[in-house]
This record gives sequence, structure tokens and C-alpha cells, in this order.
Amino acid sequence: MKKHWHFLQPDPHTVQKHCNVLKCHPAIAATLVNRNIFSSEDASKFLFPSLQYLHPPYSIKDVDVAANRILTAQERREKILIFGDYDVDGITATSILLEFFRATGIEVSFYIPHRINEGYGLQSRHILDYALPNKIDLIITADCGSGSHEAVKTAQAVGIDVIITDHHTISDHIPPAVAVINPKRNDCPSGLHHLSGAGVAFYLLIYLRKKLRDNHFWRKTPEPNLKNLCDLVALGTLGDMVPLVAENRIISKTGIQTIHSTHRVGLDALIEVCGLDKHAVDADDIVFALVPRLNSAGRMDHASRAVDLLTTTSVETAGIIVHSLNQMNQNRRHLENEILKQVENHIAKNPHLLLRKSLIFAHDDWHLGVLGIVANRLMKKYFRPTILIATSGGMGKGSARSIPDVDIFKGLSACAGDLENFGGHSMAAGLKLKVEKIECFQENFENTIGITTKPSDFIPKVLIDYELAFDDISTSLIEEIELLTPFGTGNHEPLFMAKNVKVESSKIVGNNHRRMHLKQDTGKISKAFNAIQFNIDKKSVLRENFDQIAFRLRWNRWGGKKTAQIVIEET
Repeated sequence: MKKHWHFLQPDPHTVQKHCNVLKCHPAIAATLVNRNIFSSEDASKFLFPSLQYLHPPYSIKDVDVAANRILTAQERREKILIFGDYDVDGITATSILLEFFRATGIEVSFYIPHRINEGYGLQSRHILDYALPNKIDLIITADCGSGSHEAVKTAQAVGIDVIITDHHTISDHIPPAVAVINPKRNDCPSGLHHLSGAGVAFYLLIYLRKKLRDNHFWRKTPEPNLKNLCDLVALGTLGDMVPLVAENRIISKTGIQTIHSTHRVGLDALIEVCGLDKHAVDADDIVFALVPRLNSAGRMDHASRAVDLLTTTSVETAGIIVHSLNQMNQNRRHLENEILKQVENHIAKNPHLLLRKSLIFAHDDWHLGVLGIVANRLMKKYFRPTILIATSGGMGKGSARSIPDVDIFKGLSACAGDLENFGGHSMAAGLKLKVEKIECFQENFENTIGITTKPSDFIPKVLIDYELAFDDISTSLIEEIELLTPFGTGNHEPLFMAKNVKVESSKIVGNNHRRMHLKQDTGKISKAFNAIQFNIDKKSVLRENFDQIAFRLRWNRWGGKKTAQIVIEET
């Protein structure tokens, strides 16, 4: 696939200022400016994040109303139900609320709907069939609820209050809950719209703990250290792919450090089954190893298993749950690969589909729980918005994933007349529609994308942060790069470019990876480095020289030692 190399052009005066003030390498200074970090103070806070830099919770709309209602529930000894979403963000948001409330002695339980049988979000039937019979007085949602108007009205009618904590896109038509804590509300002045669902729940707890402190509650009860919950907030934040900026970066970095240094029985068991070193877990380990196993509970069985894992204090229970999650994850991979193969075979037989700007497929036998993952893989391969729909009983339920320059939520909004309901954000969404509407929706969505995009939106961009000569690579530079972690959405790992690179030696390792020893042809003696290029076409000619390479620079840790390694992304 053709890609456009775009060389970022940071302001040289700001780059030099960062170099002078921070005493950092120009590559680091350029990367900071490329991330829109212009002041020396902001740059320092970015490199050395701390919980003390968190924006205070007081400006979040309705957080005070929610806290007061929870305090009333505590005084009256009311029963609270945490109602969470079934993905890792909802799972972790639910878990941190549970852990905090249990520490205060509040009578609290949780409910997460079954992804396949019940679908997304708080619904009226959850009020009538569960909350009411179980004499729940207050429901607090976690990572959901912004569109649950009817459910909130039903709860009101039977005398149950609802507090919504969520981060999904919300209209000006707010559910009539006691409090709706969603920084994406147009009337919320906090500026915390980037938070995950777990982050929103965490902010509620920051405010609530302060209120309890003002009420002298912690004189008789040990006050929880909220830093110890940052491991769970980091899981939700990294797993939900929200931008790793500001508070999200602070919480994620703190959370990773918390994983290294504290003992959470369930998380330790999960790390062990993944074969990871607990003291070296990083963002990639969380996103590619821990999160998929936690998400597999909701995809393949029931997400409550993951909440049980994260909140248990029993080593035996944790071991049993982790074993089951690992098996679910293996089953998930099998189903995912089968669906991917079906779609790719269909595309191979119908190549005209690749002339379209969007890909929408539906099938009777697909497992709804894995469609989002497959849609994401197809989106990355063909670089266009992709929607997969599982059809059953006359109704289709699907998952949508999009490319950076196409807002899929806006696209679905334009086709709302074809849909029963939908929700999500610019890069990912879920939807429900009648089977007979699928063909009409395909055409309307394709037309919408065609009208609202330009050809360049469908050309993947390779964003180069800095041209880095091999002779400028050093151990201190790699250490400075590590200060930029964790990497993810909104804070991508720096991508460097080098010209005239010679391959001194090369071999294929694993199934399709190429390990090399590289040297830059500068006409004089220069540094040489080990390099790896993943997922190459083994049938392609192994070149002896590259005119230019786009690469990451990392430590290769092996046998207790670490050496510099170049990871080639593009040639």
C-alpha cells in the first residue's frame, strides 16, 4: 500500500529552547514540539509526570451533586449498584468504584450486562428485572449511560436514583439522572474530555475522598491511597485507546509504576500467565497481552469474570479465573482468524469492493464479541472505515473502526435513519439495525464518506519526527526516549529517518522477520547497529542498501543486558 512520508517541521527556535532548558537531545526536543508541547514548563511536566499535576476535579459538571448523593447513601446505609460496560474500560471503572466503596463500608454490588444476550448500556429491563427486586437504592454507571434516557426514567418511576459516569459522546439531550458526569458534555467546563471511563470514575473518587475527609470520615476508617488504583485506571486508559495526553499520560505512567511496585493478586496472576516480568511491564504489554485477556471475558463469556479477577484477594481464585481467561483468549483468536479469512476470501472474489471508501460486511454466523477486533485488523490492512455486522433474528449488531481522518461517529450520525441505535466516538463505534436495512445503510454510509472526505484521507501517513544520523545514536538518547513513554494514541513512539543505510548482514528469524546489522554510508567510519524488521514478505528480494529508512529506537533487553536496537517501520 502506498504511503506518504511526511516530515514534521517543528519550530527550530522552540526546539533549541527545549534543548537549552531541559538539556535534552535535539531529537527529543523536536518530538516534544511535534506533540504540541511548546513551553518549557509543559515539557518538563511531560517528561516527569506526577499526580500532583492532575487537573482538580471540582470543575467537572455534576461531580459535587454525585458526591453528595453518595454521601447520603452512605449515611442512610442504602444499597448501591455499580453498572459497568463489558470492555476493559468499563471493567476497570467498575473495579475501582467497587474497591473504594468497599473500603468505606458502603453496601455495594455490581452488574455488567452480557454482550451478546443483553447488549450495551443500562436498559429499562435492568431496572425492573434486577435493581428493583434486589432493593437497590442508587445505581452508578461506569463507562456507560450517556444515552440511557428510558432506563433512567424507569428508575425514577420506581424510586431508584441514577448517577452516570461516562466518557462517550453525549448530545445536549442529557438523561434525567441525579448527576451526569461526562466531561464531553457541552456544558462541562473541566477540559477533561480526553479521560477514559476509568479516568472519569477515578476523578469522582478523588472528589469523594476529599468530601469524606472534610466530614472527618477517615478518622475511624483508613483512608485509601488512590495511587494504588492507578494500575486499574492505566489498564482502562491504555485499553480504550484514548489520547495519552495530560491526565491520561500522568495516570498511565503512574499506573505502570504501580504495577511494578505493588501487589494486586489478580493482576499479578494475569501477568504471570502472559509470561511477563512484572517489574518490566510496559504499555505494549498492557495493550497486547493483558487487555486482550481481560476483554476476552466480555467477548467470549461474561465480563464479570474479569471484575472478579481484578478485585479478588484470593490467590487460588485468581489462578482459576486467569486460566479460564487465557483459554477464552485462545478461542477468541481462533474465531477472529476464521472471520478474517472469510472476509478476505470474499474481497478476493469481489475486488471491486476495494474501489469503495468504506467496507461493510454482514454474516449470520459471526460471533459478535470479536467483530471489533476483526474490523480493526481490516481497517489497518485496507486503510478505510470498516464495519462488520452479525445478523440474527432479523436484527444486525455490529462494530465499526475508522482511520484517523474519518470520524466514524459523525458518519453513523448522518445515517441515523437507517439505524436502531449507535454509540461510540470518532475511531470506534457500535451499532444496531434491522437486517433489511443493511443494504440501504451500506450505500448511505458510503455516500456520506464520499462527500465528507478527500482522496488524501485514504493514504496512510508516515510521520517522521526527526532525521537521525547513526552517529548521533547513543545510550543517553535511548534513555531520554524512554522518558517519553508510555506510547499510544496521541503520543506515538518517535519515528526517525536515516538516509543511505547499508545492510552489512541479514537473516530471516521466526516466520517472517528480518534481523540485520546496519551501517550508515557516510564515506567515513561510522557506528553500526543491530536492527529488526517485522512481518516482511519472505518472497521479496532482501536489499543490500536502503536509500532511506523510517525507524524506532529502543533497547533490546536479553539475558539481563540491554543493547541499542533499530526497529525498521518503513523503507
